[in-house]
Amino acid sequence: MSDRFTIVPAAYVLLTRDGAQGAEVLLQLRHHTGYMDHHWASAAAGHVEAGETAYDAARREAAEELGVGDLALEFVTSMQRTNGPEPIEQRVDFFFTARSWSGEPRIIEPLKCAELRWTPLSALDTLPGPVVPHERFVLDGLTAGGVAPYTSFGF
Repeated sequence: MSDRFTIVPAAYVLLTRDGAQGAEVLLQLRHHTGYMDHHWASAAAGHVEAGETAYDAARREAAEELGVGDLALEFVTSMQRTNGPEPIEQRVDFFFTARSWSGEPRIIEPLKCAELRWTPLSALDTLPGPVVPHERFVLDGLTAGGVAPYTSFGF
């Protein structure tokens, strides 16, 4: 039996815009996914597939989950994280923002997403429910003015 762990890569897309109260981010309310249901999360995210770059995964997920394309992606951070005290599986998450895209964001997967909501970065605590913790870490960094290119969570 090997003591090596598995690394699972994922890409996250944070659509942002200027709003009346400053920068806003589009969040989804997770629903019937089996992971962090009833939590607010990035509007689009998912695993990087074999042979795919994180940038390609971000574009694919935005199209599949929001119906948008032509994203002007900007890299924010890569996050190494673990889910629990037994680090037999670790995650490497690639976070991107996009301030421009084509199409109107909409719910494409209603069985997994109960709602989309534009939320001021400064008002995340006013959401009717929690934000996925590792995603909240990145959003708080954006609110504070920036996130380091490499972050870790859960260690």
